Amino acid sequence: MSLPIVSIVIPALNQEKFIGRSIRSALNQHFGKDDFEVIVVDDGSTDRTSYALQVFGDSIQVLRNEQNLGLPAALNRGIRAARGRFIVRLDADDFVHEQYVNLLYWHLMLNQTLPAVACDYILVDEQGVYISHKNCEADPIGCGIMFRIEHLIDLGLYDESFRLNEDQDLRIRFLKKFSIYRVPLPLYRYRRHGGNMTNDQHSLAHYDRQLREKFERIETADAHYLDE
Repeated sequence: MSLPIVSIVIPALNQEKFIGRSIRSALNQHFGKDDFEVIVVDDGSTDRTSYALQVFGDSIQVLRNEQNLGLPAALNRGIRAARGRFIVRLDADDFVHEQYVNLLYWHLMLNQTLPAVACDYILVDEQGVYISHKNCEADPIGCGIMFRIEHLIDLGLYDESFRLNEDQDLRIRFLKKFSIYRVPLPLYRYRRHGGNMTNDQHSLAHYDRQLREKFERIETADAHYLDE
């Protein structure tokens, strides 16, 4: 059996309510069935997420963390297990258009100089109803981006010290070396609901500060190096 070309990584923590639709949207891609894989990382869920995953049997690969290690650690585990040359993330409470993988993949395949591509997204409510169309450059999120795996490895994957803002940290580091090309098609559905991690304003402020301090240290170190 040949290796998959694309790996879809789905991190999940207590997402019994939404994860079924997320996985179905991943499996229903208009892409060769042997050409992509779906890896779900259950990051220590305490609800019925594990039972929801059983419904899909061998059509997905499930990795389970016995305890919650945090979103970036879950993503890193999924990426390390991936066999595809291209990595794309799908959060467990979101879902995607059936051409999500196909269109992002062909943009990278037909443009070998592009390091990564990102699609626009539709913001939806808890029931999946349309709220607005978002430009992925003006309002970037951590999902809806297809990476070449070697570039993620080159960066050292996600910084596991960031329980929030892991996507912003990766994006800043990525854009220092590479680029992300916009595909102006709304192929991703980003669900806004009461359980979104970004609703925790206290934690968000903490990781905003941590992100700012990290890159201030890097810029200071770079300036010192150039002065020598």
